[in-house]
Amino acid sequence: MTTTRSRTAAGTLAALALAAGLTACSSSSSSSSAGSGGSSASPKVSGTITVFAAASLQDTFTELGKKFEAANPGSTVKFNFGGSDTLAASIVSGAPADVFAAASPATMKTVTDAKDNADTPTVFVKNTLEIAVAPGNPKHITSLQGLTAPGIKVALCAKTVPCGAAAQTALKAGNVNLTPVTLEQDVTSALTKVELGEVDASVVYKTDVQSAGGKVDGVNFPEAQQAVNQYPIADLSKAPNAAGGKAFEAFVLSPAGQQVLTAAGFQTP
Repeated sequence: MTTTRSRTAAGTLAALALAAGLTACSSSSSSSSAGSGGSSASPKVSGTITVFAAASLQDTFTELGKKFEAANPGSTVKFNFGGSDTLAASIVSGAPADVFAAASPATMKTVTDAKDNADTPTVFVKNTLEIAVAPGNPKHITSLQGLTAPGIKVALCAKTVPCGAAAQTALKAGNVNLTPVTLEQDVTSALTKVELGEVDASVVYKTDVQSAGGKVDGVNFPEAQQAVNQYPIADLSKAPNAAGGKAFEAFVLSPAGQQVLTAAGFQTP
């Protein structure tokens, strides 16, 4: 009987020890898992993030910048908007920037050829052209060919700017020979000429017409489908705030960022 009781006691102690070991192991695993989850969390984004972006992105990127700052206290998004060709040249010349969002692959290529990109550019939206005219379309312009009518003054973007290159593609597709009264260095300037009444029409992006509200009307034309612009975005290799740049690019590509862009008239890639 004494032997039986001893064996029973020993068995009980062994079972308790095993249970304690399993509990400790489970606790250790849980602790390790929690620690791993904490270490894999995205690092806090702070400081100034400098974004060079095409002029046609000004309204949407300004909104995205505010949303990004609200989600990342301590961060500030600073923008430089302009013609994509000018921005690309500035980046290659050493201008400090974290992100470049261009209005065409051709202008982004200036940066990638110089190996100033940190990642492969990603197309994040597309944009199409419209003819911007004064409210009510007083000159009754209904087509690209209508821009060649006597007395019609037209502003275009310069051929080196994405909106200008796209306009030339559309004009060629429509077999339209057009001589503008002015060539502007970015799409915002071309649109402003119409808003101020300095010209009768301008070939700009659909998003620019939409953002102008009632200041201009837009005229669709079929040749625009032959000149759809793709917009690529990339982090830059010499970024002063690389972590911030990556975070902002990710935000632009996120569903929340895409929602802001499509609401403004941009098309998904």
